[in-house]
Amino acid sequence: MAEKLSLTDEEWRQRLSPEQYAVLRQAGTERAFTGKYEKNKQAGEYVCAGCGQPLFESETKYESGSGWPSFTAPAADAAVEVHRDVSHGMVRTEVVCARCEGHLGHVFPDGPGADGLRYCINSAALDFKPEGD
Repeated sequence: MAEKLSLTDEEWRQRLSPEQYAVLRQAGTERAFTGKYEKNKQAGEYVCAGCGQPLFESETKYESGSGWPSFTAPAADAAVEVHRDVSHGMVRTEVVCARCEGHLGHVFPDGPGADGLRYCINSAALDFKPEGD
């Protein structure tokens, strides 16, 4: 796993778009069905928009109907970390990038994969690298 990336708030603001900053650094959420990767079906790799760490593979992406890109598993177990999230009056499991600790989204126990998980991830937290690039 890559070394942790720690930047100042000002460095993050310079590095990220306002939408990326709101999601990755302030645990925001883009509106459902508005993210650029929600309908993406290309083969490739999804990486953290904050630090470039590989997070998810296109083979694990599926149509969940939730309005956000959904995956059954991360590219590697060590790519993401999970934390208990009790914001907004509910208990959820937050998913963050293991390298830069940027907020990615949440994981829910209602997915179709072998582990039954649905990683519901904000497009603004991701960059996509098409296969072959």
